[in-house]
Amino acid sequence: MGVKKRSKVSAEFNMSSLTDIIFLLLIFFMLTSSSIMPNALNLQLPGKQSKAPPSKAENKIIGVTQSGTYTLNGVPVSISGIESTIRSLKQRDGDQAAFVISPDGDADNESVVAILDLAYRMEIRAVLSDPK
Repeated sequence: MGVKKRSKVSAEFNMSSLTDIIFLLLIFFMLTSSSIMPNALNLQLPGKQSKAPPSKAENKIIGVTQSGTYTLNGVPVSISGIESTIRSLKQRDGDQAAFVISPDGDADNESVVAILDLAYRMEIRAVLSDPK
């Protein structure tokens, strides 16, 4: 009596198709990440550079209070007033234009970021000082 042997199923896993998929995903993410423009703020923190902020920035200090109101050199001002001040500062000083943001220790982050966003959109340097 001739008994046939059963052919065993191979338990090995073929990695070639898996590596193809991984390489395709890697190429996809590399291409898409290079096309994404970073949406970051151009912020200079104090103490991070050996160069001090421009001397013209000393006369433009924007304060952010705990209640979310803004001050320009100690005088209360609205966000539109700050925008017009930044615009005139940019026209006057050009690439050297800069100002200092001095937030209160309990100031809302959204208020500070609103000023930083204005500086980013108008391409002017903003130096963030330590909270009071």
